[in-house]
Amino acid sequence: MLDYHLHLWPHSQSDARTTIEQVAQYCEHAMAAGVTEIALTEHLFRFTQAKEKLGGFWNDLPGEALRPGMAAYWDHHARVDLDDYVTVVEEAKAQGLPVVLGLEVDYYQDRMDEVAELLSGYPFDVLLGSVHWLGTWRFDVLNDPLVLAEWDVRQIDAVWDEYTRAMEELGASGVCDVFAHPDLVKIAGRVPAVPDEFYDRITEAAVASGMAAELSSAGWRKPVGEEYPAPPLLRRFVEAGVPLTTASDAHTLPDVADRAEEMQAVLKGVGVTSLQGFRHRRPHRVPVGGSGG
Repeated sequence: MLDYHLHLWPHSQSDARTTIEQVAQYCEHAMAAGVTEIALTEHLFRFTQAKEKLGGFWNDLPGEALRPGMAAYWDHHARVDLDDYVTVVEEAKAQGLPVVLGLEVDYYQDRMDEVAELLSGYPFDVLLGSVHWLGTWRFDVLNDPLVLAEWDVRQIDAVWDEYTRAMEELGASGVCDVFAHPDLVKIAGRVPAVPDEFYDRITEAAVASGMAAELSSAGWRKPVGEEYPAPPLLRRFVEAGVPLTTASDAHTLPDVADRAEEMQAVLKGVGVTSLQGFRHRRPHRVPVGGSGG
């Protein structure tokens, strides 16, 4: 098994630094749970370089009332140096730790070329693509009353359509390798009565882009109480030949490799016998239960 979606710091932590010791602890915890390789995929918006390049993007997006919240969110998070992060993870790899270097990259409307420019020249192994906000609405930040209130005034089908459109555009950008938590929009438990159209479109986006998709245990820890992706979407991925990774989306050590055995059972239930690992943005197959290679 793999854990290809890991963060070093909880969202509540602002200033932070990357250390070999923490990377080693993550590897040890993962291996104890039967995970043979991890990917560190810190949020791009954690890094000062991202703020310098992309900061203020929210001023071009709809949702004026929510712009101050987005600005404050970035000010809180963008405190870490990307070069330091890369150096430490590369040193961990050089020491033989079972880790690959990655990032979780959000979709930035009309600015993915700038994202690609920012990331070029770094030796990333894998880049996760995510949609965490629609306009200025950070729909998955459920502890923010303003954010939560939006769920009560928006039409659920319209929210899913906007999310799916962003996923399609993210895939078409060619910037990332894996769709992270592909149906994250369900996080609050708000799901259309008939979500099939959105499942079909997300699957088509993965196929058209050549991206993999992740099976994540994080949804079990959220209000929706279900893995990402939902079983019908996972079945579509498998039937369409979309490669899979597995992930915990941990932000603290105890959640590393969370429910790895349960995810392995989910994979077995849909007939998946291999996962997709990455080195230098190039994919390779990893047997379920086998070595990261």
